[in-house]
Amino acid sequence: MHLKMPLQCHNITVFKTMWVLCIQAQNCHPDPSAILDPERYTVLFSKGKDWYEAYDDSQIIRTLDMPRWYDDNDLLTAHIVLEETVAVDCEVKQKWNQFLAFLIGHDLEKEASDKHCELAYTRRKLASSRNQELRNRDETLYTTEPWVANTPVPNDLKHLLNRKLSVTLHYMDQINFSIRVDFGATPDILLQFFRRVLAQERREISDTLVLKVTGREEFLSGDYPLKDFLWVRQCLKENQGLHLSIIPISQLVQETVHFEDSPLVDAFGGSFRSHEELCLKGKDLEDIYMISLWECDRKFRVKLLGIDIPTFPNKAPRSVYVEAAVIFGSSVISSVSSPPKLFTEEVLWNEWLCFDVILKDLPRGVKLGFTINACSSDTSPGSDDTKAKVLYFVNLLLIDYRSVLSQGCFTLHMWSNHDHDDEIITCQADKLSSATNPDSSNAMAISFLLDHYSFPVVLPTSISPNGYSGAPNTSVSQSKSAPISAPNTDSFKPVQDEGNEPGTSISAPQSFCPIKACLSRLKETNDCCGLNLPQFLRTVDWTNSKAVEDVHWLLANWDLTELDVTVALELLSMDFADETVRRLAVQRLESLSNDSVLKYLLQLVQTIKVEPYHDSFLARYLLQRALRSKRIGHFFFWYVRGEVTSCLYFRQRMAVLLEAYLLGCGQAMLDGFVQQVQAVDTLQEAAVMIKRAYPEKRDLPPSASLKLQEFLQESRLPTEFLLPLDPRIKLDKCKVMASKKKPLWLEFSPIPSPTSATPVGIIFKQGDDLRQDMLVIQTLAVMDSIWQEQSLHLNLVPYGCISTGHNIGMIEIVRDAATIAAVQRSQGETNGFFRNDALFEWLKSKCSLQEIVNRFVKSCAGYCVATYVLGIGDRHNDNIMITDQGNLFHIDFGHILGNRKHFLGVSRERVPFVLTPDFLYVMGRVKGGNSLYFQRFRNVCTQAYLALRAHSRLLVTLFSLMLLSGMPELSAVEDMRYLREALQEDKSEAEAKDHFLQQIDMCEQLGWTVQANWLYVDAVSQGTERFSFLV
Repeated sequence: MHLKMPLQCHNITVFKTMWVLCIQAQNCHPDPSAILDPERYTVLFSKGKDWYEAYDDSQIIRTLDMPRWYDDNDLLTAHIVLEETVAVDCEVKQKWNQFLAFLIGHDLEKEASDKHCELAYTRRKLASSRNQELRNRDETLYTTEPWVANTPVPNDLKHLLNRKLSVTLHYMDQINFSIRVDFGATPDILLQFFRRVLAQERREISDTLVLKVTGREEFLSGDYPLKDFLWVRQCLKENQGLHLSIIPISQLVQETVHFEDSPLVDAFGGSFRSHEELCLKGKDLEDIYMISLWECDRKFRVKLLGIDIPTFPNKAPRSVYVEAAVIFGSSVISSVSSPPKLFTEEVLWNEWLCFDVILKDLPRGVKLGFTINACSSDTSPGSDDTKAKVLYFVNLLLIDYRSVLSQGCFTLHMWSNHDHDDEIITCQADKLSSATNPDSSNAMAISFLLDHYSFPVVLPTSISPNGYSGAPNTSVSQSKSAPISAPNTDSFKPVQDEGNEPGTSISAPQSFCPIKACLSRLKETNDCCGLNLPQFLRTVDWTNSKAVEDVHWLLANWDLTELDVTVALELLSMDFADETVRRLAVQRLESLSNDSVLKYLLQLVQTIKVEPYHDSFLARYLLQRALRSKRIGHFFFWYVRGEVTSCLYFRQRMAVLLEAYLLGCGQAMLDGFVQQVQAVDTLQEAAVMIKRAYPEKRDLPPSASLKLQEFLQESRLPTEFLLPLDPRIKLDKCKVMASKKKPLWLEFSPIPSPTSATPVGIIFKQGDDLRQDMLVIQTLAVMDSIWQEQSLHLNLVPYGCISTGHNIGMIEIVRDAATIAAVQRSQGETNGFFRNDALFEWLKSKCSLQEIVNRFVKSCAGYCVATYVLGIGDRHNDNIMITDQGNLFHIDFGHILGNRKHFLGVSRERVPFVLTPDFLYVMGRVKGGNSLYFQRFRNVCTQAYLALRAHSRLLVTLFSLMLLSGMPELSAVEDMRYLREALQEDKSEAEAKDHFLQQIDMCEQLGWTVQANWLYVDAVSQGTERFSFLV
């Protein structure tokens, strides 16, 4: 049936009620009241080829962004459809939700009771992005994505490219033959050769074929030459042939997705959201449906009612006061404190707190933060004799995800700051998180009142209907808004910024500075890469609406191709909370290759915490890239799941993002994740069992490994699963290796292949935070790519390491390697620590001496530079290793950024990096004598160091973004000072080069102190739990 009604100010609920009355009058529906149930009937409207749902029942129909026209009676008309929702089998839905909760590590269904809460809205918004990506996804490319190197072939392998590569092709146990091809050949050439062989045998395969590395979950596809595939390079390095299986596409496991073609969600930001259209001036009361926030020309205030706590803490302060703050990003715009009162189970204030900020100047994403602070007296907060300590905190989004101003009375359950000071500070959760404490029965509660208005107060998207909008109403993959006319020139209010990047100075924009002139000056001073853009944006007063409008105009006119990727990453940091700024950064990242996204994925997941709302351009971008690439999706799963299980303040946000990914990744990926999660859970149970069985023993008896083997055989450890730290490896049989230490040392047999299957060794850790190790290893990989771009191949060993949950994870065991301590002991027990030739003699027995020394020099130089720049401490001979081929590498990165281990208040480490007499002896540097190898070492060090200096901003940015992770040694902006000093950012290149050469000289002079420290470590703490199991 059709129903005509005015579009004026009716909301969806009134609209449905009118439908019910009309249906009841015509008696044409068996249950008219069911129409009012939002779970049974939805209101839809069309826009273009898509259907949108009017998701919020309180939304005014006139604000829907839908086509309108005037009918024959000159009445404004729109087409709206009332549709019955499809019933879902409750049992099936419940099982599916339980399945997702197992994979996510958290049950979102317990928190999604309200259809109009941000969680439910985000689910629908992310579903739209997911469905769009799935419609465009190339399923063949998704299933057979290749692992390709993006750096040149290492110099020491280039001479091997002149010969032919031996390739053995296997087809369904029916055809096996070997050919020799050039390294420049592509996978298509191999497949064409295979089809010719089939034709000679008068056989034909109509199906599309693909090449898969035999025994690995790795494909060779695309137009890349063979020399660019990672596995081909590995074969080249190990001087072994390439075995490939030829598989018809139809026989690959299909990534079936239950496609949800549900209507898109209107973003409550329809065509009537400009300030001009919301203005009250000249309107009758019946024409008013919303109030523009920009008309609220009064100071913001909050009425503090009181606090109460169910269980009074044992060690409670005498007095407390409440500090309320208006927070934007991690910056406090304005704050005010209540008078202190005696701390009891219930404390009442019932008084207004007024802020020095006008309502109309509140930016989208702004929060109202509360902290309960202890004080030592009844004097007013801020006086000299008052010592404040934060006891509890909580935040409320003043402008919600629909851009509606919060109104009325609130009671929020607060987070306790007891015993978590370091974690709270490093995570910036007290400013960034808007989550409340889920333990409402035991948590401190704070009650307050915000001014109430007769209508919803909304933040307009622009001044006029045609103005620039930075609201996230479209997918980030769409083009940016078209430029508009230049805004007013009364734009900027400079603020003092103490965290500017060295070498990026630009004078702060003055008040009344024309925006076009400012844009021109930016272009001229930053070489068109936007290098000065972050500092420029730091000077903006984000509570000045005119200034913000001008900045948005500037960003809308910015050429994305001229924005440096490092700058884009920096714009995603805590310093930049503005939605349009962050949108620009995300748009720049859209052009990154999969390899580049993987390079920065660890940081990008962390920056999700900066976003004020669950749904954001960054969240959609990461979701779409994960759904586009299995490689990205695999690590995205584990990075996000780790946050779900370890970070309460952002658990819901991470969980809803992970859920959106799992609903689109495909059935084969889901099955793989189930096996991996089961394996991790089982190994965690095994680790806990061992610790409980031997709680006081540092060294485990031989029976422990037998006990562990029995436990794993009887457990639900999957018969096969992909390795979480490398999804190209599928593991089979598990074997427990004898180890005196509590970490689980396990060996798995890879899936059988024609080549000799080397067992895969992993260490499973329970009780240790591996996130810092992950960060360092990721940074080493970034450094290695920087060096390889300049043809510096320094043989770094960024072994696999992944945190799979809160204080659990796994580490790859590097084969054919030993610790320096083991090498020294093999050359004479304790005396080996002071035998300068111990390492040299050990290497001589392993391989060709010249080849070993060359590899040793390069790898030693690489790790000397890397460990110095990153300030890696606690370096001793049990966490420095060497392979049988002479490749030196470091492990165990528990201390970084100049944090050193101390004994009785004195640092045990007196050198900037490890360069001991036995290392120098391998290079031929004996008692200060001349050595060509040592000179080469110095040259390589300075080249590597200067190459990193050229990318210092990238390295600092990557570490800055990890401030959100809550790592103990990466907790404040001041921690970045070490990196900047180590890279000598304020010095010339010549001065920096001299500086590093001085560090080499210092290490050479004080090398004996390192040896003495090693002897001490061996005597006092031989067999430390971290990584000595790699011997």
